[in-house]
Amino acid sequence: MNYQELGFRCGLEIHQQLEGKKLFCNCPTLNSDKEPDVRVERRLRAVAGETGDIDIAAEFEMSKKKKFLYESNSEDTCLVEYDEEPPHELNKKALETALKIALLLNAKIVDEIQVMRKTVVDGSNVSGFQRTALVAMDGFVESSLGMVKIPTICLEEEAAQKLGEGNDFVKYKLDRLGIPLIEIATDSGIKSPEHAKEVASHIGMVLRSVENVKRGIGTIRQDVNISIEGGARTEIKGFQDLRSIPKVIEYEVKRQINGINQGKTLNKEVRKAEPDFTTSFLRPLPGAARLYPETDVLPVKSEKNHIDELRKKLPRLLTEKVDEFAKKYNITKEMAKELVDNADFEYLKQKFKHKDTWVIVRTLINTPKEIKSKLSAEDFEEIISYYYDGKIAKEAITDLLEKKALGEKVKISEFEAVSEEQLEKEIKQIIKEKPGLSQSAYMGLAMSKYRGRVDGRKVMEVVKKFVK
Repeated sequence: MNYQELGFRCGLEIHQQLEGKKLFCNCPTLNSDKEPDVRVERRLRAVAGETGDIDIAAEFEMSKKKKFLYESNSEDTCLVEYDEEPPHELNKKALETALKIALLLNAKIVDEIQVMRKTVVDGSNVSGFQRTALVAMDGFVESSLGMVKIPTICLEEEAAQKLGEGNDFVKYKLDRLGIPLIEIATDSGIKSPEHAKEVASHIGMVLRSVENVKRGIGTIRQDVNISIEGGARTEIKGFQDLRSIPKVIEYEVKRQINGINQGKTLNKEVRKAEPDFTTSFLRPLPGAARLYPETDVLPVKSEKNHIDELRKKLPRLLTEKVDEFAKKYNITKEMAKELVDNADFEYLKQKFKHKDTWVIVRTLINTPKEIKSKLSAEDFEEIISYYYDGKIAKEAITDLLEKKALGEKVKISEFEAVSEEQLEKEIKQIIKEKPGLSQSAYMGLAMSKYRGRVDGRKVMEVVKKFVK
């Protein structure tokens, strides 16, 4: 498809959770596995926003007359989540993280950070609204197809986690509610589905460059706003995987083209991304009527001196660190991405300060993920120390780590390094028994006997001494 001819317009909203405490209370930012001991039931009542009108999406949801059921463990939540206690002051650490991200995205910090209430219509916030604060404006990122502007960067509350729903109810878990969430919105200057993926990937890299940003599945998500000429703006929610963005956008454009060709009137709406890349209707697209000022939280002044200090201490972007790491250890950028912020690598590097770091790099990269996930940094330290102490050959490291991961007892004697004298004697015997073979054939025979107990390069050196 020629997206330019279609009048394609596309923008992203990226939401990223932060570590630490919640945005308006001192509860932890975790996904609790504790059994719930608190349960409440509520219903949605839509109210007028700052414009004096009731939001169309709120009216639509209220008409369903659904019950919202909430549950949590009292050790992980407090009365703030249940809207039975006023919010505490804005989390300063979360705000500082948001300011750093805004500066890395070339945005201008606003003079005063005013918390607003944004009507929430699906029951994912007990109060019926989400607290959100504009932190910065007029940022941008550079891409392969030019600059993409970032009009707004906000700091807001994460929604509750949905557990299930029926015909007349929706059930939520509240440990996630209130986690600090950064919302980064681009303008509609994205030019194609692949361009959307590129921009989302770049912003994700910037987020991962900053401390106190959560990692892992479910901590970041993307919404995509799409329209074409003659169609209607559609917001698609539910992206967890960057790879699905181009396909979902392509399918949405085709849906709008088919609607236009059939003479249908397309309405502005919110749709959900499905596993097969199609989308399904959720609700009408909300408007400005859903916003009104928060009266329980004081505004925060942006002090110029504070912003200047933050600007001086901004972290280096992850891409810069990856490039430097790859060059330093002579590995590919893909390998460097695995290690540049790897806690195990940092731990082992400190433990073996005066040793050849390449062995640590090779071990962490070559160890299969299913084995790595069952091992601690101390497990790696133990096995690698055997190599540095001359007790095992480098080739034995992975085998020993596998035994560790399986919970088997590690017997160093089975992997004890072969001496050069013993190796030479064995290779002479192999040549005598099987004369006339190539160097690589003799190497293979020796390696099969001493697998994990001898360095392959050493074997070849010895073979070359006796076979020309």
